[in-house]
This record gives sequence, C-alpha cells and structure tokens, in this order.
Amino acid sequence: MNRPPRHWWPWLLALVALCGAVYWLRAAFGDRPTSAAESAKRPAVPVVVATARAGDMPVYLTGLGSVTAFHTVTVKSRVDGQLINVAFREGQVVHEGDLLAQIDPRPYQVQLEQAEGQLARDQAQLEDAKRTLARYRELRAQKVVSQQEYDDQAARFGQFGGTIKADQAAIDNARLQLTYARITAPITGRTGLRLVDPGNIVQASDQGGVVVITQLQPIAVVFTIPEDNLPPVMKKLTAGEQLEADAYDRGDQNRIASGSLLTVDNQIDQSTGTVRLKAIFPNDDGALFPNQFVNVHLLLDVKRGTVIVPVAAIQRGSRGTFVYLVKADHSVEVRPVAVGPAGRTEAAIETGLAANDVVVVEGTDKLREGTVVQAREPGLDAGGSKPAA
Repeated sequence: MNRPPRHWWPWLLALVALCGAVYWLRAAFGDRPTSAAESAKRPAVPVVVATARAGDMPVYLTGLGSVTAFHTVTVKSRVDGQLINVAFREGQVVHEGDLLAQIDPRPYQVQLEQAEGQLARDQAQLEDAKRTLARYRELRAQKVVSQQEYDDQAARFGQFGGTIKADQAAIDNARLQLTYARITAPITGRTGLRLVDPGNIVQASDQGGVVVITQLQPIAVVFTIPEDNLPPVMKKLTAGEQLEADAYDRGDQNRIASGSLLTVDNQIDQSTGTVRLKAIFPNDDGALFPNQFVNVHLLLDVKRGTVIVPVAAIQRGSRGTFVYLVKADHSVEVRPVAVGPAGRTEAAIETGLAANDVVVVEGTDKLREGTVVQAREPGLDAGGSKPAA
C-alpha cells in the first residue's frame, strides 16, 4: 500500500520561529542585570558638584530702569543783548553761582545811571516841597494862606514821596537787569554742549538757551516692578526702613553703583501692570550717566539661616523642581525640593535638602536615578587638583 506524503515543512518553520523567539527573549530580558548591577558595571559619569550651605539669603526685587539726572536745568538768558563771553568749557563740572556767560552790560549800566539821576532830581524836589510845606504851615497858623493852599502843598509833598519810591524801584530793577547780564550756574552739575556762541544776540524769549546743566551727584534711577510686589515695598517704607538698591549693567552681570530707594510713584500703570520707583545713588565715581539703561536690584529682605545651593543645581521636570543628590556610594538620588527666594547665582531651599548635602551642578543631562558619578568641585579637574594654566 502507498502511504500519503507527509507535510513536514510547516513543523520545520514552527521550530525555527520558536528558536528565534527564545533567542530574542534571552537577548532582551534573560541576560539584563538589575538596575543596581547595571549601574555598577557602567563607567562613572563625570560631574561637577557643590555643597549646600546654611546661610543668609537676600531677597531681591529686580526691575528695568533708566538713569535720570537728579536735576536738569536749561540755562537761558533773562535779558536781551549780545553775548560777549562764554566762561565754561563743554563737559565741565560747575558749581552753583559760577559764571557761565556774560551779556554786554553797558545798556543796563546806562539804565541804572538814568534811574539814579531821576532819583536825585526827585529827591531835590521832595526836599523843596518839604520846606515849602513847612512855610505854609507857619503861614496857615498866621492865617496868611488858606486851608486849600496848605492842603495842595501837602499833597504835592506826598506826590514827591511816592515818586521817590518809584525811582528807587527803577534803580533796583536796573541793578537786577545788570545782574542778569551775568549768567551764572543755578545748580551744581555737569555742563553739556554749548548751544550759542559768543557774538550772537540772545533774548529772554529764546527756547534753546545757552547750555544744559545736569546734576550727576547724586543721581536718580527710575525703574519698574510688578504691582504684586508693591505691598511689601510700601510696608517697609511706611515703617521707615531704608531699602538698599544696586544698579547693574545692561547684561545684569556687573554691579555699577549702590544707593537706596527714594520714593514710589503714586499710581500704577494699568497697561503694563507695573509701578515706577525712584532710587538715589551718590555716584561719586560718575559711573552712572543720564539715560543709561540699568538693571536695579532692590533688597527687600534677608532670609536668615536657610539652606543655599547654586541655581545651576536646581532642575525642573513634570513633577516639579528637584536636584541630583550625591550619596555616600557615589550614586545620585533624584531629590524633590521646594525652592525659596533665588538670586542670580544662588537659591534658597525651603525643604528637601540639608546643609552639607552634595548636589550636582554640571553634567545633569546624563544622570538618572542611581547613576554612579565621578564628582569634582568647580574649578578642579577629575583628580581633584587645579588644572594647569
């Protein structure tokens, strides 16, 4: 009898597939070590670490500001005339009362002499009227002149008295105009560029003036902060506390000057939700200049005895803020933290860390829970020594 052919090839294919699956499972799961063992076999990741410290953390409010001169004066002539002398140098620091320019004083000297001559003539007439009134008084007692004639002479004497006062006022005015011919500095400050040259005719109605003087010592900075930060500032000012302010450069890296908060504006800008503040700086070294852009750091408070770490150590993820804590076995732990006030380089930690804890500040992109690290301090090489220059 003939046997039917056996279909053995499907069994062969199934056996091959089964062997492939077993091999893949062994490769994927069978030989994988535990996470601790795997971390132990991997090379240590080089990182830079820092030690958390306990200290005082200043709380700053920051805002963008512009330097403004504490006083700015456009010096103008108060009389008309020819400018015959300019006594200042452009950019010179002048003091209140210093001579800046001289207007031809001769017309005003003539007016003064005329007023003095008028006063002398009227004084002579007043003296004559006084003597005449005395004679009229005697004649009236003798009933030689009428009461009307006596009254007319008394009135004439009084008119000359009023004329004397007017003449004296004219003299004072002429002297004042003569004084105005000397243009002096109304404030102490730095002169700008000269706006008019000697020889020109200047008038009191000119809009440009002779020069602009700005007071640079002290100098002011106007800056803004969010309106939500206004209540604690007002609380400090109301209590009579003086808030320190520091001015930093455009890059917010270098401190230029130190001063104090002077006042707060009386209204909030609704379009931006900010309020303007003015700080005053001594500016003894002249580092601040009008219209200069600065970053202002206003010291609001100091948090005492808190844990402080570098800002670079703080990481942010889907579960919030955390740091990589280096444990005694050189492995890292993901430690959730609550961040308090932060500055440009350091931040306070409310909860999650203690003083002397070691955290990673550089090399965090390659770290996971349990990663073994090779730690070094900032500025040191992997061996713990300073690199050669």
